[in-house]
Amino acid sequence: MTQGSGEIVRQLLAAGLVDELRLMTFPLVLGRGKRLFGDNAQASAFILERSISTPGGVLITRYARSGKVRTGAFDEGE
Repeated sequence: MTQGSGEIVRQLLAAGLVDELRLMTFPLVLGRGKRLFGDNAQASAFILERSISTPGGVLITRYARSGKVRTGAFDEGE
């Protein structure tokens, strides 16, 4: 688990060393923000395992690695 360092997360993603992502998305914008996925990020496939929202609107999600990256359309039938 990594907390508080976006740079180390980007390095781990670029090296393909991330098995799971747990993200907290807050419904506000503060300036430009920081990129979670850098230019060197390796293409990786993840599947949404769980999501909940708090009364304050924070979305908490857990994604697990799911094999090879699939490309194509975002149709509802897929």
